[in-house]
Amino acid sequence: MASGGSAIRGSRVGAGPMGEQDRGYHAERRTVSYWDALGNEIVRYFAADLPDEELPETVDSPTTGLPAGRDKANPPSVSKAEPYKTHLAYVKERRTPEESEQLLEEALQKLRARRGQA
Repeated sequence: MASGGSAIRGSRVGAGPMGEQDRGYHAERRTVSYWDALGNEIVRYFAADLPDEELPETVDSPTTGLPAGRDKANPPSVSKAEPYKTHLAYVKERRTPEESEQLLEEALQKLRARRGQA
């Protein structure tokens, strides 16, 4: 069965190219370049009326993960990465061994009371 009509499915007769009038108002913007320690340029776009003091000083490079700044000659250095800490490590920072023993004993008493073994 041959069908007549447009070669492009879903298009309507008389459909022209989409233009600015169909997409809405295009806000004015400005381009800001950032550079990382390897010399890669990262381009970000901001509203044209955004004051300079509200622009971020650094951004993260999407390719290297390094911080990037606006001064090409002096890109920001990598800050020392903190090692991953477990939940237990954070708890140990906040509690003394005596406090830990007391909390553990209270938790065990509640558990035993719930199980009827008090």
